[in-house]
Amino acid sequence: MFAKKHLAVVALSSLGLLALPSFADNYTIDTKGGHASINFSIKHLGYSVLTGRFDTFEGDFSYDPAKPEASTVNVTIDTTSVNSNHAERDKHLRSPDFLNVQKFPKATFVSKKIVVDDKKEFDIVGDLTLNGVTKSVTIEVEKIGEGKDPWGGYRLGFEGETEIKLKDFNIKMDLGPASQVVKLELNVEGIKK
Repeated sequence: MFAKKHLAVVALSSLGLLALPSFADNYTIDTKGGHASINFSIKHLGYSVLTGRFDTFEGDFSYDPAKPEASTVNVTIDTTSVNSNHAERDKHLRSPDFLNVQKFPKATFVSKKIVVDDKKEFDIVGDLTLNGVTKSVTIEVEKIGEGKDPWGGYRLGFEGETEIKLKDFNIKMDLGPASQVVKLELNVEGIKK
Protein backbone atom coordinates (compact mmCIF):
# COMPACT_ATOMS: atom_id res chain seq x y z
CA MET A 1 0.00 0.00 0.00
CA PHE A 2 2.78 2.45 0.97
CA ALA A 3 4.71 1.59 -2.20
CA LYS A 4 1.68 2.33 -4.38
CA LYS A 5 1.08 5.68 -2.65
CA HIS A 6 4.77 6.53 -2.93
CA LEU A 7 4.76 5.70 -6.66
CA ALA A 8 1.61 7.79 -7.13
CA VAL A 9 3.24 10.79 -5.41
CA VAL A 10 6.40 10.42 -7.54
CA ALA A 11 4.31 10.13 -10.71
CA LEU A 12 2.23 13.20 -9.84
CA SER A 13 5.36 15.14 -8.93
CA SER A 14 6.93 14.21 -12.25
CA LEU A 15 3.83 15.37 -14.10
CA GLY A 16 3.95 18.63 -12.16
CA LEU A 17 7.57 19.18 -13.15
CA LEU A 18 6.77 18.47 -16.76
CA ALA A 19 3.94 20.98 -16.64
CA LEU A 20 6.14 23.80 -15.34
CA PRO A 21 6.43 26.55 -17.93
CA SER A 22 9.76 27.07 -19.63
CA PHE A 23 11.09 30.58 -19.96
CA ALA A 24 12.88 32.14 -22.89
CA ASP A 25 15.70 34.62 -22.38
CA ASN A 26 15.76 37.75 -24.52
CA TYR A 27 18.90 38.89 -26.33
CA THR A 28 19.95 41.98 -28.28
CA ILE A 29 22.15 41.29 -31.31
CA ASP A 30 25.58 42.79 -30.57
CA THR A 31 26.10 45.07 -33.53
CA LYS A 32 27.69 47.83 -31.42
CA GLY A 33 30.55 45.56 -30.45
CA GLY A 34 30.88 44.25 -34.00
CA HIS A 35 30.06 40.68 -32.98
CA ALA A 36 27.48 40.09 -35.68
CA SER A 37 27.48 40.27 -39.46
CA ILE A 38 25.20 39.82 -42.46
CA ASN A 39 27.25 38.81 -45.48
CA PHE A 40 26.26 37.90 -49.02
CA SER A 41 27.83 36.29 -52.05
CA ILE A 42 26.73 35.83 -55.65
CA LYS A 43 28.43 34.50 -58.74
CA HIS A 44 29.44 37.28 -61.10
CA LEU A 45 28.56 36.24 -64.65
CA GLY A 46 29.63 32.73 -63.70
CA TYR A 47 33.30 33.78 -63.73
CA SER A 48 33.93 34.67 -60.09
CA VAL A 49 32.18 35.24 -56.77
CA LEU A 50 31.26 38.71 -55.56
CA THR A 51 31.06 39.14 -51.78
CA GLY A 52 29.74 41.91 -49.59
CA ARG A 53 27.88 42.75 -46.44
CA PHE A 54 25.37 45.08 -44.84
CA ASP A 55 27.19 47.37 -42.42
CA THR A 56 24.13 48.53 -40.47
CA PHE A 57 21.43 46.34 -38.96
CA GLU A 58 19.81 45.63 -35.61
CA GLY A 59 17.72 42.96 -34.03
CA ASP A 60 16.85 40.78 -31.12
CA PHE A 61 15.88 37.21 -30.41
CA SER A 62 14.45 35.06 -27.66
CA TYR A 63 15.80 31.62 -26.89
CA ASP A 64 14.76 28.90 -24.49
CA PRO A 65 17.22 25.96 -24.46
CA ALA A 66 14.49 23.72 -23.04
CA LYS A 67 12.13 24.63 -25.86
CA PRO A 68 14.09 26.10 -28.80
CA GLU A 69 11.10 25.68 -31.12
CA ALA A 70 9.43 28.54 -29.21
CA SER A 71 12.29 30.95 -29.96
CA THR A 72 11.79 34.12 -32.03
CA VAL A 73 14.00 36.33 -34.21
CA ASN A 74 13.50 39.88 -35.52
CA VAL A 75 16.08 41.71 -37.64
CA THR A 76 15.98 45.04 -39.48
CA ILE A 77 18.64 45.78 -42.12
CA ASP A 78 19.55 49.22 -43.45
CA THR A 79 19.82 48.39 -47.16
CA THR A 80 21.58 51.71 -47.83
CA SER A 81 24.54 50.25 -45.91
CA VAL A 82 25.29 47.63 -48.58
CA ASN A 83 29.06 47.33 -48.94
CA SER A 84 30.82 45.30 -51.63
CA ASN A 85 34.11 47.17 -51.18
CA HIS A 86 33.61 49.09 -54.44
CA ALA A 87 31.93 52.53 -54.37
CA GLU A 88 30.59 52.54 -57.94
CA ARG A 89 29.21 49.02 -57.66
CA ASP A 90 27.60 49.87 -54.30
CA LYS A 91 25.92 52.86 -55.94
CA HIS A 92 24.51 50.49 -58.58
CA LEU A 93 23.42 47.98 -55.89
CA ARG A 94 21.45 50.78 -54.18
CA SER A 95 19.70 51.71 -57.45
CA PRO A 96 16.27 50.47 -58.68
CA ASP A 97 18.14 47.75 -60.65
CA PHE A 98 18.84 45.96 -57.36
CA LEU A 99 17.87 47.06 -53.83
CA ASN A 100 16.01 50.28 -54.73
CA VAL A 101 17.04 51.80 -51.40
CA GLN A 102 15.46 55.19 -52.05
CA LYS A 103 12.04 53.53 -52.05
CA PHE A 104 12.85 50.62 -49.70
CA PRO A 105 15.62 51.65 -47.27
CA LYS A 106 14.92 48.79 -44.89
CA ALA A 107 14.72 45.01 -45.14
CA THR A 108 13.29 42.89 -42.33
CA PHE A 109 13.24 39.28 -41.21
CA VAL A 110 10.59 38.06 -38.77
CA SER A 111 10.61 34.42 -37.69
CA LYS A 112 7.38 32.42 -37.91
CA LYS A 113 8.49 28.90 -36.96
CA ILE A 114 11.54 27.10 -35.60
CA VAL A 115 12.14 23.48 -36.64
CA VAL A 116 14.61 21.71 -34.35
CA ASP A 117 16.97 19.22 -36.01
CA ASP A 118 18.98 18.50 -32.87
CA LYS A 119 20.26 20.38 -29.80
CA LYS A 120 22.56 22.62 -31.84
CA GLU A 121 20.96 22.79 -35.29
CA PHE A 122 17.60 24.04 -36.43
CA ASP A 123 15.79 25.78 -39.27
CA ILE A 124 14.29 29.22 -38.78
CA VAL A 125 11.35 29.78 -41.12
CA GLY A 126 10.30 33.40 -41.43
CA ASP A 127 9.25 36.28 -43.61
CA LEU A 128 11.98 38.23 -45.38
CA THR A 129 10.85 41.59 -46.72
CA LEU A 130 13.25 43.01 -49.29
CA ASN A 131 12.69 45.52 -52.09
CA GLY A 132 9.03 45.78 -51.09
CA VAL A 133 8.41 42.02 -51.45
CA THR A 134 7.76 39.60 -48.57
CA LYS A 135 8.62 35.93 -49.04
CA SER A 136 9.06 32.99 -46.69
CA VAL A 137 12.68 31.85 -46.37
CA THR A 138 14.35 29.14 -44.30
CA ILE A 139 17.64 29.86 -42.53
CA GLU A 140 19.72 26.83 -41.55
CA VAL A 141 21.18 27.67 -38.13
CA GLU A 142 23.84 26.17 -35.89
CA LYS A 143 24.29 27.18 -32.27
CA ILE A 144 27.95 28.07 -31.72
CA GLY A 145 28.00 28.52 -27.95
CA GLU A 146 26.90 30.47 -24.91
CA GLY A 147 28.17 31.65 -21.55
CA LYS A 148 29.30 34.54 -19.37
CA ASP A 149 31.44 37.27 -20.89
CA PRO A 150 34.32 39.14 -19.15
CA TRP A 151 32.07 42.18 -18.51
CA GLY A 152 29.47 40.45 -16.37
CA GLY A 153 26.99 39.74 -19.16
CA TYR A 154 25.79 36.58 -20.81
CA ARG A 155 26.12 35.85 -24.54
CA LEU A 156 24.72 33.36 -27.01
CA GLY A 157 25.89 32.92 -30.60
CA PHE A 158 24.67 31.33 -33.82
CA GLU A 159 25.66 31.12 -37.44
CA GLY A 160 23.21 30.60 -40.27
CA GLU A 161 22.85 30.58 -44.02
CA THR A 162 20.18 30.68 -46.67
CA GLU A 163 19.81 31.36 -50.37
CA ILE A 164 17.37 33.68 -52.09
CA LYS A 165 16.47 34.13 -55.74
CA LEU A 166 16.77 37.70 -56.99
CA LYS A 167 13.61 37.44 -59.09
CA ASP A 168 11.59 36.39 -56.02
CA PHE A 169 12.25 39.85 -54.60
CA ASN A 170 11.55 41.79 -57.80
CA ILE A 171 15.23 42.52 -58.44
CA LYS A 172 15.22 43.22 -62.14
CA MET A 173 18.90 43.23 -63.07
CA ASP A 174 19.74 40.00 -64.89
CA LEU A 175 23.42 39.05 -64.96
CA GLY A 176 22.79 35.69 -66.61
CA PRO A 177 21.83 32.20 -65.48
CA ALA A 178 24.81 31.78 -63.12
CA SER A 179 23.89 34.93 -61.16
CA GLN A 180 20.30 34.30 -60.10
CA VAL A 181 20.82 33.25 -56.48
CA VAL A 182 22.36 35.14 -53.55
CA LYS A 183 23.81 33.25 -50.59
CA LEU A 184 23.34 34.97 -47.23
CA GLU A 185 25.60 34.14 -44.30
CA LEU A 186 24.65 35.35 -40.84
CA ASN A 187 26.79 35.49 -37.72
CA VAL A 188 24.87 36.51 -34.64
CA GLU A 189 26.06 37.06 -31.09
CA GLY A 190 23.37 38.16 -28.67
CA ILE A 191 23.75 39.85 -25.30
CA LYS A 192 21.19 38.78 -22.72
CA LYS A 193 18.89 41.65 -21.72
